[in-house]
Amino acid sequence: MSAARTRGARRLLLGSLAAALMLTAGGGGSVAAAPPAAPAAPAAPAAADGLREVMFVGNNWDGTADVIEARGDFSRVGRINVIPDREARMWEIGLNPIKLAYFLGIRQGPGEGHDQFVDDMYATPDGSAMVVSRPSFADVVSIDLKSGGINWRFPVSGFRSDHMAVSPDGTRVAVSASTSNRVHVLDITTGKEVGSFTTGDKPHENVFTADGRYLWNMAIGEVTTALDGPGWDWTKGDRKITVVDARTFEQVRVIDMRARLDAFGRKDLSDAVRPVAFTPDESTLYFQVSFFNGFLEYDVATDRITRLKTLPENPATDPDRTTWVNDSRHHGMSMSPDGSKLCVAATMDDYATVVDRTSLREGPLVTADKPYWATVSGDGRSCVISESGSDKVTAIDFATGRAVASVSVGDHPQRVRLARIPVGWTGPAAG
Repeated sequence: MSAARTRGARRLLLGSLAAALMLTAGGGGSVAAAPPAAPAAPAAPAAADGLREVMFVGNNWDGTADVIEARGDFSRVGRINVIPDREARMWEIGLNPIKLAYFLGIRQGPGEGHDQFVDDMYATPDGSAMVVSRPSFADVVSIDLKSGGINWRFPVSGFRSDHMAVSPDGTRVAVSASTSNRVHVLDITTGKEVGSFTTGDKPHENVFTADGRYLWNMAIGEVTTALDGPGWDWTKGDRKITVVDARTFEQVRVIDMRARLDAFGRKDLSDAVRPVAFTPDESTLYFQVSFFNGFLEYDVATDRITRLKTLPENPATDPDRTTWVNDSRHHGMSMSPDGSKLCVAATMDDYATVVDRTSLREGPLVTADKPYWATVSGDGRSCVISESGSDKVTAIDFATGRAVASVSVGDHPQRVRLARIPVGWTGPAAG
């Protein structure tokens, strides 16, 4: 059976599963097969500094980033080429056998047969540029939003760049260098390194605390091998959370979830922490782990796991977990601004759902094609997911748990981030 037919069958079975779950719960709802038209809504109002709020969508395999409205119908505003220097980078890689080997390894491993040209992106505080991590080129660049040219380039240590995070004041950006087990922190305007720190194996997501005092990094270990059975867990490397002082970059805490999972009675679960979401007061952390269809709740002060939520399995999902993308059965979490709801991207199970944080009861299963990320809209009303399998972004209402809008974007969208850009911008002059 072709990949397209297989995925179609998975979506059909998921629809039946969702309907059955809703009926069992006493409701008459079913999976949202097609989102209703979103009500007309104005774009985000311009601030006194002449900037407006939008969302950046990184199209990983395209090497582009779409800019869409941050609310309302989420329509596309413009598109940015984030690899204008592609020819120069390819020459550089081709002349270095080690770089070439890693470049091809990224293509066949985490890239699923494609080059990874954009992982994460943020806007500079003045809205003049987009800062982008480019895994296959092992760097971070600043793209001028007016001209489309490169302002600065920072090659990371090792051979692959990954997830980023921006400080609350917008002046610094942290990027994971996944093959050197290091996080670099850069001045977002100049690209100069202001500090760095070591992590566990394969640093992944980065999160600044709201006050900017601490920076959390989640190291996920090796996720591209076929040694995915529980008996081979020891081959995955040193997986841990590293917390550093965001001013000095000194380590202040290390959290190994293996011991916490064992104490919770779940020795069977991987300790590779994937996307996370903090409560607004940062007292509680929700996190996904490799191979698991669900998430866990962790109390920061007492340093223990307090609850676990198992989410529905799609009957059509291949049970052979060596086929799951980079070990991530579910990949993507966000929390509503009031802290009452969680939004979860069930990547390999082809749906997304909103979960009540008090009861941990999930809402409707919204059919989605390999959803890869979840974030919050500009007005805080919706969870916005990237559907990497069908090249679109979909907004799900936190209140109802149902899809309200979808917009087509480029090839294999992954990270989606809020940003502020100049009013009237529709794309770089260079196209």
